[in-house]
Amino acid sequence: MNRRNYQKELDAVIAQNLREGKTPSLLLHVCCAPCSSYCLEYLSQFFKITVLYYNPNISPQSEYEYRLSEEKRLLGQMPFKNPVRIEDCEYDPERFYREVRGLENEPEGGKRCEKCFELRLGRAARFARDGGFDYFTTTLTISPLKNADLLNKIGAKMGEEYGVSWLFSDFKKREGYKRSIVLSKEYDLYRQNYCGCVFSKHNEQ
Repeated sequence: MNRRNYQKELDAVIAQNLREGKTPSLLLHVCCAPCSSYCLEYLSQFFKITVLYYNPNISPQSEYEYRLSEEKRLLGQMPFKNPVRIEDCEYDPERFYREVRGLENEPEGGKRCEKCFELRLGRAARFARDGGFDYFTTTLTISPLKNADLLNKIGAKMGEEYGVSWLFSDFKKREGYKRSIVLSKEYDLYRQNYCGCVFSKHNEQ
């Protein structure tokens, strides 16, 4: 069974919008500045982007706030063809813990992570619907440790549920992850050594 080529699907959407002379609005869920760097460099050529920083999984709060400050610093320093702004949401770690209750001992990449993705992408879909965005997507697919198929499946499901178009992607393609490392060095970005939640931190140790 052939796997879907999400980069080609993204190319097709971009090409169609260019033919029609459109610069659509995109809500981009962002997990951290390093992962967003390449995604923003690439996508801002073709979309008017609002960054959504919704990550109640990140622990402790000081880590959450530091990653948010780094994202804002990056947005203030990177040049963009089209406008980019940011919306940071409520920090609600108890919501995350409720969602993953009973899955605390799951391995990284397992059912706990799936619940976390559903929580964050569901919030992004609702925000995109309420804000009248043309598309929404996430930077999470840039990570070599994240399952792009699963993320796109969840994103599409949330898009259908909330009535907003999910932008399929796999930002690892075309050496996107490598480019994010280069940009992280260029902008001296903080690169964390764990995904975000207390469980991933313990697994890294």
